Amino acid sequence: MKIRETVNKYLRKGHDHVIGYADLRNLLTGKYTQYGYGIVFGRRLDDSVIDSIETGPNVDYYNLYQAVNVELAEIARSVAAELCDNGVEAVSIAPTLTASDRNEHFDRTLSLDFSHKMVATRAGLGWIGKSGLLITYDYGPRVRLVSVLLDYPVDCCREPVLKSECQDCDLCVQNCPANALSGKEWDITTRREEFFDAFACREKCRELGDYIGKGIRLCGICVSVCPVGKR
Repeated sequence: MKIRETVNKYLRKGHDHVIGYADLRNLLTGKYTQYGYGIVFGRRLDDSVIDSIETGPNVDYYNLYQAVNVELAEIARSVAAELCDNGVEAVSIAPTLTASDRNEHFDRTLSLDFSHKMVATRAGLGWIGKSGLLITYDYGPRVRLVSVLLDYPVDCCREPVLKSECQDCDLCVQNCPANALSGKEWDITTRREEFFDAFACREKCRELGDYIGKGIRLCGICVSVCPVGKR
């Protein structure tokens, strides 16, 4: 099965992407334990929109966020469907998980059984920043992610990323309106709660999303201020 050829033919021309292949054996839990490998796609977000974010989300960012989510979900569904047609057990995971994806511990932890960022770090695309975002080597945090899980071995051409490369930079910490970031650097032994307060972030995102009248939890400041990926 030519996995890479299948993936590449569904990527839309004119957009910048990163693609990674990850060995996930013994890493997934819950309903995803049967899958040992993952493909993760990142689509670069439009710089003019991201650079326009100053004190919180705007309508342009909301529209871009929604449109890219739809685009990536369609790509992942198409890739997974073709893999299944060729005898490979595969499932696509949408960019933003829904209420049906929540596990019994979600309300207490805001954690799910699956993380696109984890697949991306295992695929060598980047690290988890002080913001809690994936920081890709190519485009920084200016990406949206989607994944396909499969039970078929894939050639993982990059080494997993095991620790942060933020070093002394703390622009996201200084500019977070929720004060949700401790400034501690991530590595694979670090619990999320040590560097990122997901509850504080969620509440501020809800407030900012309501401010633009869209009823969505959205901010974007940490995406905008990160120097990695800025042109």
